[in-house]
Amino acid sequence: MSAPELNFPEVRATRIDLDVNGRRYALEIEDRTHLADALRDHCGLTATHIGCEHGVCGACTVEIDGTPQRSCLQSAVRFVGKAVRTLEAFDDDAVMAQLRAAFTAEHALQCGYCTPGMLMTARDIVLRLPDADEARIQEELAGNLCRCTGYIGIVRAIQRVLRERRAQPELAA
Repeated sequence: MSAPELNFPEVRATRIDLDVNGRRYALEIEDRTHLADALRDHCGLTATHIGCEHGVCGACTVEIDGTPQRSCLQSAVRFVGKAVRTLEAFDDDAVMAQLRAAFTAEHALQCGYCTPGMLMTARDIVLRLPDADEARIQEELAGNLCRCTGYIGIVRAIQRVLRERRAQPELAA
């Protein structure tokens, strides 16, 4: 008795153009390639981490048209025509600079694996919720997992930036 012949469907490759960090990337990828994988493997942007591949850890958080989203859940082909921004896009961003300094000062990072997603989410909190209290910050961070810090330093870092921006309104402009 011979083994049955297996007929797997052919994997299709698609040519797409992605707008990532203000640059156009022409990619040829499989239809099933998640955005996180496209960013890392095809665009060479490795700040976006892949943790759980189920959308629950937040390590893969990127900004899509100004809104933080998980990049491990959806195919890259869905983001044609969208503005995708990874952590690398914020090297010269004033809010991100404040957050990085505050994360360091408040010991808000240890192994660093969750840090890119935390920073992307923290930036959104600072810009969208300038009067957020500790409870609201914790609620907003619920989709970002950190196994090292216990979140205390992360929350304090965000609170520090919010205080700085309230004390210096020109920073919020």
